[in-house]
Amino acid sequence: MNDEIRFVIPKGSLEEQTIKFLKLADLEVIRKSPRDYNPKIKDFRISTVKVLRPQEIPQYVAAGYFDLGITGLDWVRETGSEVRIVAELPYSKTASEKVKIVLAVHEQSTVNTPRDLKQGSRISTEYPNLAKQYFAQMGVSVDIFLSYGATEAKVPDIMDGIVELTETGETLKRGGLKVIDVILESSTVLIANEESYLAKHRSIDDIKTLILGAIDAQSRALIKMNVPERKLKEIIAILPTMKAPSVAKLFETDYYAVESVVPKEQINELIPKLKQHGAEDILELSISKIVD
Repeated sequence: MNDEIRFVIPKGSLEEQTIKFLKLADLEVIRKSPRDYNPKIKDFRISTVKVLRPQEIPQYVAAGYFDLGITGLDWVRETGSEVRIVAELPYSKTASEKVKIVLAVHEQSTVNTPRDLKQGSRISTEYPNLAKQYFAQMGVSVDIFLSYGATEAKVPDIMDGIVELTETGETLKRGGLKVIDVILESSTVLIANEESYLAKHRSIDDIKTLILGAIDAQSRALIKMNVPERKLKEIIAILPTMKAPSVAKLFETDYYAVESVVPKEQINELIPKLKQHGAEDILELSISKIVD
């Protein structure tokens, strides 16, 4: 078996963010059209690429149709697929936080915990297996109905509750629902076929490193500045850094060039502070990848 990887990426809610981060990792997905399900990635480690629904990806990777895939942890758990989770990718449809599979009921319902549900309560969900396992563990007897979408619209007229994926809970709240329990925290994951990982682990780990490096870089920036020698210790004391800042003396001056990788969320506060403490010629630069 060669080291070339058959790679499957998600269509739908994770598609835009996945394609964005692959491009940042210099693994650009090249498509003839938005409906091209057989795109290309110009990387010597990747032989074929397929775009499929995330619900299907864990099963196809487990069966060996693909070596590597990106999907949601929720679908790995729902399908019970035996795959290797190579990495957690910290992004979802619109946010960097984990998403949640929750149990929700109508906002005017007297049900406030799972065990308040009456026997035979009707639950709609796209996650029937996760829901069955959850209610069995709770010792609550319910009737579970598979949903094909618009799950929240079925409460309270048709269903008594739903098991649904949410990022912030705001959509459920706007739909007149309240969350009464969190069943699973889910994230986007990079998964591999177990046999493929053993045979192609070097190529798979390379791809993992590139993707994680690109994602990590989005939350950081490179700060460069010139600092007079008398202010050097003062600047170093307030400068965030991954390990330690780089410091180099400028030619035939009493100035030093200082650079450091810092969290982007601190930039707007940090730059004025550095200037106030004596830093000059401050530059903020974007970073393509960070590999620890």
